[in-house]
Amino acid sequence: MTMKLRFILLLLLPVSLSAQQDKAIIDRVVATVGGEIILLSEVQEQYNFAKKDQPTLPPDYQCFVLQNLIVQKLLVNQAKLDSVEVKDEEVEAQIDARIERLRAYFNQDDKAIEEFYGQSVSDMKSMLSTDMRNQLLAERMQGKVTEKATITPLEVQRFFSNIPKDSLPYFNAEVEIREIVYKPKVSPEEHSNAKKRLEDIRKRIAEQGEDFAELAKKFSDDPGSGAQGGDLGFQKRGTFVPEFEAMAYKLEANQISPVIETEFGFHIIQLLERRGNLIHCRHILIKPEITDADLERAKNSLDTLRQQIRDGKMTFTEAVKRFGDKNQQSYNNDGRVANPRTGNTFFEVSDLETSVFFAIDGLKEGDIAAAFQYKGQDGSDLFRLVQLVSRSKPHKADLKQDYGKIQMAALEQKKGEYTEKWVLEKLNTTYLSVGDLFMSCPNLQEMIGISAARRQ
Repeated sequence: MTMKLRFILLLLLPVSLSAQQDKAIIDRVVATVGGEIILLSEVQEQYNFAKKDQPTLPPDYQCFVLQNLIVQKLLVNQAKLDSVEVKDEEVEAQIDARIERLRAYFNQDDKAIEEFYGQSVSDMKSMLSTDMRNQLLAERMQGKVTEKATITPLEVQRFFSNIPKDSLPYFNAEVEIREIVYKPKVSPEEHSNAKKRLEDIRKRIAEQGEDFAELAKKFSDDPGSGAQGGDLGFQKRGTFVPEFEAMAYKLEANQISPVIETEFGFHIIQLLERRGNLIHCRHILIKPEITDADLERAKNSLDTLRQQIRDGKMTFTEAVKRFGDKNQQSYNNDGRVANPRTGNTFFEVSDLETSVFFAIDGLKEGDIAAAFQYKGQDGSDLFRLVQLVSRSKPHKADLKQDYGKIQMAALEQKKGEYTEKWVLEKLNTTYLSVGDLFMSCPNLQEMIGISAARRQ
């Protein structure tokens, strides 16, 4: 086999929001795999995406991008033939997660996003749907292909010993951290005031005939829907939090709900239309305001908690479960924070948030930094206790010190071999056509040869 494993390194690049701007090129089909096509724009988008991390990539690297896309489309094609299921809710959740990260980058300003990308957030979601579904199908199919791939300690040792000594990777200093994220509690007075403000807005609509959409634009604290008059579009059951959804599905067309409370604050909902299990509604959200006194109480509570852990009156694990914010990823991982770039729990210093870096600077392993305030993804004020679990020094890869990473690399190589074998076998029964633009790519010759032999 001559394909090697470069496509595994590229395989399943994330659906890129930024790449969607580069649609000015005149499109053409550059390859067909089974019932799937690959467009020139897809190759160029993925190439530009990769080039952001490696600016020196040569133009002919697009050959390897196309190889990756052929593998991905082959997986998607087979997933469809095998009736591999990806639910609409999964697609929507993945897209929503990407949109929320984008909103955090733009300080929850949907108008700024629209100006930068030239399209609304709702248009982005619609545009990304097919790409995201195909990515999830490919991931699921590849999981089926490689599910029997396992690695033994002997194979890990053999993998490591086969790396030339002068080619051993150099690992930068890394840290592993745990956290307790604490959400300040709203005072009873402000809780009551927020509810009353929304009750007054409801009266203006229900009794005085004012326009729901205009009041939503003026008063709603939902940055996503507020600018759209509170419009949430058509949504399936299971999209909203339980309290919101239970009320929304009780309403008749054009009916306005009483004030209800969810984890986000207080809402009034108007049902616009129902189509079977789909509902189209709008809402106005009023969030109780966190006062300076509330923030001070939250910080004092965490400072006290930190001292209790240091004094041995409570373990960090117990504190996470008793006081941590259940909506945080770390809550269900014993407080351990996952690195979004790598998926594991180790961070290079450059990967750390600035506030976390300064908080743990100078700490010894096991120490807990003083509580500090930060902004959540939704713009809310949160507090954090961070514990330094481990810290490594810069070093060359070492089997004892870095066994977990080396084991993962060995397993990924083995999965790559499984996938490569599957791809070459599947090409014997799957139609592949590569256009003239990429026909001369050296790395595609084996694929093209198998396809040509199949058609003879």
